[in-house]
Amino acid sequence: MAVVTIVGAGVIGVSWARLFGAAGWEVRVSDPRPDLRDLVARELADLPVTALPDLAEAATGTDFVQEAGPERIEVKEQMFATLAAHTADGVVLASSSSSLVPSLIARGNPAADRIVIGHPFNPPELMPLVEVVPGPKTSGRTADRAVEVYRELGKLPVRLKKEIPGFVGNRLQKVFNDQAAYLIQQGVIDVEDLDDLVRASLGLRWATVGPFESGVLGGGPGGMRHLTEHVGSQLDFETGTPDRARMGEVLDAVEQAYGTGEPAYERLAALRDGRTRAVLEPLGWTGPASGDGGRA
Repeated sequence: MAVVTIVGAGVIGVSWARLFGAAGWEVRVSDPRPDLRDLVARELADLPVTALPDLAEAATGTDFVQEAGPERIEVKEQMFATLAAHTADGVVLASSSSSLVPSLIARGNPAADRIVIGHPFNPPELMPLVEVVPGPKTSGRTADRAVEVYRELGKLPVRLKKEIPGFVGNRLQKVFNDQAAYLIQQGVIDVEDLDDLVRASLGLRWATVGPFESGVLGGGPGGMRHLTEHVGSQLDFETGTPDRARMGEVLDAVEQAYGTGEPAYERLAALRDGRTRAVLEPLGWTGPASGDGGRA
């Protein structure tokens, strides 16, 4: 049985552990938190998961590492130094980082060629995408192996050609979220109405076809070129940017709409996960990936 070491027992790490465990891997979860064993017993029952607070012990003899620790470069540098020292040559050291580029994480690390970003969308056990981001020193073999592992888990690994802060998914998300906050601040729409608008239009459309493919279809037989030259030529308005000093107003509106705290989180997560599971199979995202990414 292949062995994976999950570094970090937060929301992302626990979800990775469920995914690997359900796929038949022996899972080691490492985190210095004092309640690690209780958490593993509670959240990962009936799966082949072992709690090992000591990172060096958890890394020794592993076949793959998926790090999901704090998003602080000094912490990641320290963790990856330990991982480099206690894993065999050829073992992929993947980080779930959503913003830190691999060249920073691998800075001064003797195993820089084995370090790669494997950035999931939350929760990893459900969302198909994993962004595989190599750094300048990441070997082709490392990136290839990461893609292979994620594909075996039933994920859709998308390999970027080079590193860039925020990668692709979060850069797109940032632009979209900035415009959403701007529209709330301008009094154009309420929080819940904006969410409904997106779910009933762009969210639904982009779940079935991506933005470029959508552009092809939007232009009819003339394709995206026709769309760009006609309807697209009229979209010349300024989009505006949110006022960072007034972001508290947006956050207040979001909290008023959806609540805060553990009960609200559990309710919303259950709703999200149920809806996500309901749409995965019709879209072809369940089970081992076929390699076509759901494309027509």
